[in-house]
Amino acid sequence: MDDLLKQLELYRLENKITQETLAKELGVAFSTISRWLNGKVTPNKIQAFHIEKFLKKHQRNEK
Repeated sequence: MDDLLKQLELYRLENKITQETLAKELGVAFSTISRWLNGKVTPNKIQAFHIEKFLKKHQRNEK
């Protein structure tokens, strides 16, 4: 799970998007993104699935 969140943060930083924008793209609240990236909570299975799907989609688009 840590690797997934590191990938998500790296994606956010590389693409210069805010946590708020990322939250909108993933369909969660800004506070949820903040808690994930600060290590306060971890995504549940459904959220983790959608994060992986999101990252895969955007990795394909970058190539």
